Amino acid sequence: MFSDIYDVIVVGGGHAGSEAAAAAANLGCKTLLVTMNLQNIAQMSCNPAMGGIAKGQIVREIDALGGYSGIVSDTSAIQFKMLNKSKGPAMWSPRVQSDRMRFAEDWRLMLERTPNLDFYQEMAVGLLVESGKVCGVKTSLGIEIRGRSVVLTNGTFLNGLIHIGEKNFGGGRAGERAAVGLTGELEELGFDSGRMKTGTPPRVDGRSLDYSKMIEQPGDAKPEKFSYLPITKPLKHQRSCHMTYTSEEVHDLLREGFDRSPMFNGRIKSIGPRYCPSIEDKINRFADKDRHQIFVEPEGWNTVEVYVNGFSTSLPEDVQFKSLRSVAGFENVKFFRPGYAIEYDYFPPTQLKHTLETKLVDNLYFAGQINGTTGYEEAASQGLLAGINAALKIQDKDEFILKRDEAYIGVLIDDLITKGTEEPYRMFTSRAEYRTLLRQDNADFRLTPRSFEIGLASAERMIRMEAKQKASDDFVSFFESTSVTPEEINPILESKNSAPVIQSGKLFKVFARPNIDMDDMQKVESVKEYVLQNQLDSEVLEQAEIQVKYSGYIRKEKNNADKLHRLEDVKIPSNFDYTLLKSMSMEAREKLSKIRPVTVSQASRISGVSPADVSVLLVYMGR
Repeated sequence: MFSDIYDVIVVGGGHAGSEAAAAAANLGCKTLLVTMNLQNIAQMSCNPAMGGIAKGQIVREIDALGGYSGIVSDTSAIQFKMLNKSKGPAMWSPRVQSDRMRFAEDWRLMLERTPNLDFYQEMAVGLLVESGKVCGVKTSLGIEIRGRSVVLTNGTFLNGLIHIGEKNFGGGRAGERAAVGLTGELEELGFDSGRMKTGTPPRVDGRSLDYSKMIEQPGDAKPEKFSYLPITKPLKHQRSCHMTYTSEEVHDLLREGFDRSPMFNGRIKSIGPRYCPSIEDKINRFADKDRHQIFVEPEGWNTVEVYVNGFSTSLPEDVQFKSLRSVAGFENVKFFRPGYAIEYDYFPPTQLKHTLETKLVDNLYFAGQINGTTGYEEAASQGLLAGINAALKIQDKDEFILKRDEAYIGVLIDDLITKGTEEPYRMFTSRAEYRTLLRQDNADFRLTPRSFEIGLASAERMIRMEAKQKASDDFVSFFESTSVTPEEINPILESKNSAPVIQSGKLFKVFARPNIDMDDMQKVESVKEYVLQNQLDSEVLEQAEIQVKYSGYIRKEKNNADKLHRLEDVKIPSNFDYTLLKSMSMEAREKLSKIRPVTVSQASRISGVSPADVSVLLVYMGR
């Protein structure tokens, strides 16, 4: 069946595996996607949504690089929202509510249309390793499939254990079996492993809910989209979500089941996601709160199935049902299925290089929840980078690494590799030092040229990006070079309660005022004419406005990033002996010896390595 040797074998068909397979195949590698169930490719295991705070930036970055997540998010969206719009543009984060079934179908069809990509449905239970290099996988039927590189994207399936109250059973997702065998093989190869936990809420019948008792949450009046390509369009019609609240009565009913909760009776020993706690964890940790938000999210355009966001739980099903019936609007709720928690194996990501290749076994890559992350977007971005690097290494090309000032994906991977994680890692804007540079609106400027260089981003993407960049830069130059008279601008300023000007001045200076926006500026005749003559679209208008208003902040962050790059240039030999640095702290020597940073900049970000330790390292490196 498998007489040929594949260039890249991807194990797992979730978000990480789908992006990895697409990237490797699109870079010209003969690629095989091995998954336990071809019907569940790119399944949304938890919430039916993509994007959100910092996650939306990641989806935009995936799209700018030539990945598929942004396109599929657009084609399967039922609602769009730009979050944090009241804050500065560095905080704006796009999010879509998705049609769960259409999302998975669109992903599958995108992959089936991808040249160089084969599929095989079976469980991979082991690796073929020769002389420290991976050379294929073994399946549960005993088939050996040879490959020059392997990307593991096993999600929550590695020895997965599902908990509902006092019941537990093996499984990687509701209704699907766990993956066994790989963890033991990897441990025999010398890898350290651990256990993590995540959870999901009940799914309910929307026909049994009373939406009149809830607060409607509509999408944006002028919805945008994720992909920079014109093949997707903003939504013309949207489905609303709704919001309701728990109460003290609900909390009391939930507490009745605490003695049977696997979280509190010791059955679950692993650590769950800090920033997405279960409902029982919330009422236990935040006992002073008398209510918590519940978001009622439709699962698609036509289905009646509803996702109860904010009610993730592993309590017994009778407790889930009884307590949820006390939530406003849920008095007559019917369950499709109860919520549950799941424990699974992961491998601390400090065992990886920045390419996501393992340090112990050549040509073996890890991506997604196997690295301790949580979320579709974090997984997809890792899959994309792992697929890219696996393909480039097979082709004897330079590795593809994104720096912390280039992308949230760069921040994510650097955090994992350098700091590791002992709890499910979630991306936030606060994790990025350069978030003014890493906005959702300019991901194509930042990343499309880099991806085009390696042959992944298409020529169409590059041409569109260059045209947008030129139009934006020219418009900013217009503001810098064009003057406006007091007679023209003062009526506009007065209407916005902004101080009038007493003499003519450049449009740039007026536009830079915080309470003046692009709509105001287009009331100036010269600006209005420029926009019409050049047929500027909303993306260019937004980009120009951000460049004008935040030019000082952007310039400052670029200067800070340049300072960081100087330390990035100071390479550390791979066999460097840190025990020689007696003036460095013992903790720093131990951490550096374990993680083996590639540059002094990476060394400086390791927990336990102080600025004084970095100074010692710089002196020893001749700096």
